[in-house]
This record gives sequence, structure tokens and C-alpha cells, in this order.
Amino acid sequence: MSIKSIFAVPIAKQVQKRIYKWASQPEKTQQKVFRKLISQAKNTSFGKDHHFSAIFSYQDFKEQVPVRDYEALKPYVEQILEGKSDILWKGKPLYFAKTSGTTSGAKYIPLTKASMPYHIKAARNALLMYIAETGNADFVNGKLIFLQGSPVIDEKNGIKTGRLSGIVAHYVPGYLQKNRMPSWETNCIDDWETKVDAIVEETLKEDMTLISGIPSWVQMYFEKLTAKTGKTINEIFPNFNLFVYGGVNYEPYRNKFEKLIGKKVDSIELFPASEGFFAFQDKQDEKGMLLLLNGGIFYEFIKADEFYDESPTRISIADVELGVNYVLIISTNAGLWAYNIGDTVEFTSLKPHRIIVTGRIKHFISAFGEHVIAKEVEHALKETVAGTPVAINEFTVAPQTNPENGLPYHEWFIEFETEPGNMNEFSIKMDAVMQQQNSYYFDLIEGKILKPLVITKIKKGGFQNYMKSVGKLGGQNKIPRLSNDRKIANKLSPS
Repeated sequence: MSIKSIFAVPIAKQVQKRIYKWASQPEKTQQKVFRKLISQAKNTSFGKDHHFSAIFSYQDFKEQVPVRDYEALKPYVEQILEGKSDILWKGKPLYFAKTSGTTSGAKYIPLTKASMPYHIKAARNALLMYIAETGNADFVNGKLIFLQGSPVIDEKNGIKTGRLSGIVAHYVPGYLQKNRMPSWETNCIDDWETKVDAIVEETLKEDMTLISGIPSWVQMYFEKLTAKTGKTINEIFPNFNLFVYGGVNYEPYRNKFEKLIGKKVDSIELFPASEGFFAFQDKQDEKGMLLLLNGGIFYEFIKADEFYDESPTRISIADVELGVNYVLIISTNAGLWAYNIGDTVEFTSLKPHRIIVTGRIKHFISAFGEHVIAKEVEHALKETVAGTPVAINEFTVAPQTNPENGLPYHEWFIEFETEPGNMNEFSIKMDAVMQQQNSYYFDLIEGKILKPLVITKIKKGGFQNYMKSVGKLGGQNKIPRLSNDRKIANKLSPS
């Protein structure tokens, strides 16, 4: 055990104690964040436009500041892009995190001097909470890899611009720099497949102990390693014992991962985004991630099934309930105000407040009024695969509203690593789990409006080829779990 790992444990215990102190006072913690945000932004253009000087309560805030998405915030962002100061937050942002938009093209999400440290602190604290709980700090002695976007930074009217993962790469603490992989040169490679090949060559002979990234892209890295060596990941990296991930649910990949690795390893789930770092897994044996209530973000919640009503009810942390699907609304020290990031969450615990990500408010299937969400399809696949040798590489679901023959149905596009012995039994079991979870779906099947789900097998590499074809291979990009149309389905469908 190195000095670094010896000192990590007592430091982690101190951090854990501080975190659970604010987590035990959720309303007080959020009220403190709320007051500070309003006070510091009252002299900005946005603050003046929305009368921040007259906001003294959460009720005042709801009356003055409507919920908005990027399109509604864009006029303010454009003023910052023109070089103006004090628009959404004091001064100018340190960075713009550039993300791919839909109707608006590229999105420019501000990162400020006030907000940037919270992104770094949250990632660090996630690891420290794991150390505090398990006493395992050995991973700090080996090599750590973060599969991420290019750290190359551009500039737009004097403000540095790049992908969030690339920006964060500039803030890796000094005590981890010597352990960190891959090299700067390799990290700057744009083409994802070329980049992963280079990472394989760089890491093959290293003592990798922690590996981090979106599961689908880490899986690609693992597959290339095993193809090159004929060995499991455990044989290549015998001290690898911690997988850190975010972006998508790990469960659909777990069987395949454990087969590739050759053993079970601990994992930590994170919930980071360009708009803020919202939550991380604080317990190995608890469902959900600890919501970061003291991270410069004030949270609001709207029930997902009310979100498109004319006047949906907005609530704070004080009034959330277990098991309800909420749209997450944030106000931050980067200058996002009552901002809809598009994610939906559900609380699994209220003491402390833990959440799971259930999907995207725009990613659902309700072609027939069933309103199926990502959490439900992921759970159905997990339950059906449990206890079997079946392994999944990737999947997505879409409605088939106009079949050539018979009733419409939900079509599951699945890339199997190991197929079920009996595909018909597999699909029947999965449909039964879907009906158990979603009463609307059950009624549609019972009423002969829909027929049970249909599985369409996608050939190996099919999802990677699709992502490559739309210019979204690698980095933080991921396949939507489900869509209410067939834009993705039509490109995946075997010809």
C-alpha cells in the first residue's frame, strides 16, 4: 500500500461526514443555494429582466421565472457569444461546453468560475465516498483511464469552447496526472476508432486499476483488447477493480462486461452533464445516486405526465415523493435559470435523497397512449436476461404503427453478443415484464390494440456502424433507448 492510498482513507472519511451532514438537511441546504444564486445574479441582464431584486421566496421565483429550454435561453447565450458581460451570470463564462443540439444545432452551455469547481469536486468526491465505504484505495496506485472526448479547446469571441469531457481533462488533479491514461496526444485524436486502437496499444502493458467511460464505448475498448490478446480483461489487467460510468444504465451491459472482464468488479455511477454535475452513487448496496444538493444548483421537479400541461406544478426538494417520474429543472451558478435539461428522474430514497435517471422527456413511446419510458424497457431486458447466458451489446425500441400484416407493435432492435436459446420464449417473457410495469401497455395488449413486442436482431457492430454513419461514434454520444418515431429504426432495419 502506497502513502497515497494510506492517506486517501482518512481524507475520504472526512469528506463522507461533510456530505452526509448537508444531505441530512435537504431543505436548508437547497434554500441556502437558492438565496446565494438569486443574490449573485440580481444585477445580470437576466436578473434584471426577471426582477431578481424582488425575489424573496421560491414562490416569487416561480412567478417571475418560467421554465425554459435552450431555445428560450438562446437569446441570452447569443449576447454572451457576441462578447457581452453580466448576461446570465456575473462577468463572462470561463468556457462554453459545446453539445450537439436538435432544432438549435450546436448548443453552447456556459461554465463559469463559480460552477467549474463543482464539476471537478463532484467527480473527486464520488471516488472518495467509495473509498470511505469500502476502505479500498488501492486503485490510486495504478493507472487510471478516462475514455472521453478530445481535450482540444477552441475559442469563440474570447471564450474557450470544447466538449465538457475535454474541458474537464484540463482539471485532473496533479496527484493523478502521473497515473492518468491515455497520453495527451492520443486523447486529441478525433476519429474514435483510431483513438481506441491507440489507447489499446498504450494501455496493454500498463497496470490499469480504474477504467471510466460510457459503458458502450468502454465495451468497444474491452473487445479490442480481448481480440488482440485472446485474454480476458482480468488476465490483461489483474488489478483492475473499479469501473466508473455515466450516461446510460449499466445493467443491460452487465452480463457482457462480466464475461469480457472475467470477474465482477465494483462500479460507481455518475450523473454529469454540461449543465452541471447532479448526482453520484454513494453506496455500493443502495439503489440510486445521491442528489448533490449543495453543488451550486437549485433543483425543481415537474411530474413527467403533467409536463406538457398548460400550467404544470413545479415543486422543490421539500415536496418530492418516491416512485414518481419527474422532469428535472435546474437553476445554476453558470446562469441557467429554471432550465429543462430534458432528463427524467425518480427518487429511490428521501433520507438521503437518491435518484435514478429514468430517461429523457422526449424519449418515450406513446404512439398508442402507452407512455413507455426508458426505465421500463431497461428493466424488462434486465429481468429477462437475469439468470441466463444471454449477453446484449446494444438495443433500442421503436413503435411499428403500420405493419404490413396484423396489429401494430413495439419493435425491439437488439444486438446480441450471446443469443437466447429460444427467441420466442425470450420475447414472450420480456413482453410479460413490460405488461407488469406499464398498465397502459397491458391494456393495449389485452384489448388487442397492440400485439406483443417483436425482436429484430441487429448484426454485430450494427449500432456502431449506425453511430458512425450519423457522426456520433464515441465520446459522450449514446443510442437513445427508445423513440416515438422510426428515424433510428428505419436506418437499423435489415434491408
